[in-house]
Amino acid sequence: MPADSALTPPDALLLIAPGCPHCPTVLQGLSELLKSGRIGRLEVVNIGIHPDVAQTHNVRAVPWLRLGPFVLTGLQSPAILAQWVERSQSNDGVNEYLRERLADGDIAGVLATLQHTPHIANALVHWLGDPQAELQVRLGAAAVIEHLEGSDTLAGLIDALTALTTHVDPRMRMDAAYALGLTHNPAVRSTLEGLRQDTDASVRETAEDSLLAL
Repeated sequence: MPADSALTPPDALLLIAPGCPHCPTVLQGLSELLKSGRIGRLEVVNIGIHPDVAQTHNVRAVPWLRLGPFVLTGLQSPAILAQWVERSQSNDGVNEYLRERLADGDIAGVLATLQHTPHIANALVHWLGDPQAELQVRLGAAAVIEHLEGSDTLAGLIDALTALTTHVDPRMRMDAAYALGLTHNPAVRSTLEGLRQDTDASVRETAEDSLLAL
């Protein structure tokens, strides 16, 4: 996250529609956060009047909210909104947001968030490299990384993934080797070459496959 993210209140974009039963609650909660200075700016768009905005953000249901780095849908109480504001200003909060989305299998939601805030993608490596994380979370992180194949966002994770190749757990090293191959970046070749000498057969095999993918 940016160095000054803890000092700057997040901005919010809220998309609403006529007849939406939960939109007024979310709007009221955000308005109170704006008045108290806990968010810096609030933009509200009625997609019944401006459907192009919904298309731009690939919105299929309202209320839809982008709060700082997070994309949230559905009813959010004032207390929950305040909690997300706090989370938006710390790395731990970003990690927890992605953990919840990955645990729910919301790959599309994570990808939508990364489209707006690609700098939080390091949280994917955090969960990919956590042997204590739920299996669904680790699998979800791997699935998102597959969707990012060849992208600038994935290229931005090369350093973090390279560090993960030294993890004591061979599962983490294997996942890192696979993800590095998906970057399609020749800069990772030396790291993968080194993994060909790994003590674990699965890591060595994955490194070979990733080198072929390059």
